[in-house]
Amino acid sequence: MEHLTAERLTFRSEEEVLEAYHTRNWSDGLPFILPTEARVAAMLAGAGRPGPEVIGVVPPRWAEATTELIAVNAVMAGCKAEQMPVLIAAIEAACDPAFCLYSVQATTHPCGLLMVVSGAVATRIGMNAGHGVFGPHRVNSPLGRALRLVLLNIGGAIPGNGDQSTQGSPGKHAYCIAENEAGTPWESFRATKGFTREESTVTVYAAESPHNIHNQVVRSPGSLLASIASVMATVGHNNALAVKHGDLLVALCPEHALFLARAGLTLRDAQEYLWDHARSPLRAVKHTSSPNRFANYPGWVDLDDDDALVPIAATPADINIVVTGGPGLHSSFIPTFGFTRSVTRRIEIPTGW
Repeated sequence: MEHLTAERLTFRSEEEVLEAYHTRNWSDGLPFILPTEARVAAMLAGAGRPGPEVIGVVPPRWAEATTELIAVNAVMAGCKAEQMPVLIAAIEAACDPAFCLYSVQATTHPCGLLMVVSGAVATRIGMNAGHGVFGPHRVNSPLGRALRLVLLNIGGAIPGNGDQSTQGSPGKHAYCIAENEAGTPWESFRATKGFTREESTVTVYAAESPHNIHNQVVRSPGSLLASIASVMATVGHNNALAVKHGDLLVALCPEHALFLARAGLTLRDAQEYLWDHARSPLRAVKHTSSPNRFANYPGWVDLDDDDALVPIAATPADINIVVTGGPGLHSSFIPTFGFTRSVTRRIEIPTGW
């Protein structure tokens, strides 16, 4: 385990700072806010926790992420101090052993770390849960970027040196959304994770980019769910291979979710339909992976039957569904790394916030 401390450096100009950071691989290649001592102190105050506190140990460098070092990266990303509790909870989730962050950081798979925020905190700090939720935003984008900078600067996940992703992903810049709770016809996303209405949470996924689900006809619940399942039932993503190990995410737009709910379907009904129908024949999967990967399939899949249909997850509950985005009949399927599971953490609100 490596103990890092914030260095105090002196430069003659802002341009010199930017080039020095880029040269030392201390940035994501984009311009950033200079992490002066005053700015870091102000950011740290938003955490409501002491500077030396260790939040987690970040691989592959296995370095300690202290609140002070997290604040440095939050400043660079352009966060506001009130965003620190969300960022800290996300780092705690990512550093949970169940998340297998070492594998996520070092894999050749193109996964970024997706943050899904649920609860009043999202509204309190001005997160976007509507139009363009996966796109640029003043609050969402810096939060996602700050998490990535922590993984890079503290964890040492430099592309080609620590991060071995073959092609990478835009999600490795910034990947952060909020639940559209006002547009959710079922229980909240955090409730599906066992949390109360009064709590706020952040869930972290090792996720691919969103795969668009286009259905603007919506004739029946079955036709809508069938179109969603058709996008999910492909063999080129890891969930088709790591069936027993991971979970995945479906991001429904409010209109799709409301249509299903008005037809009398529960969240569990939608999960069960997708689990039953988002399947591919074994013969198709065999073209994408070596036979030793078949041990990742449930025991009831007949490996001698090329027509056997392989599920996308071990159980319906492993198909997570969140309602997010604005008006318009587009939803998304977000495949994951597959060999790890999402982790949810309660966001601890500082006293007097």
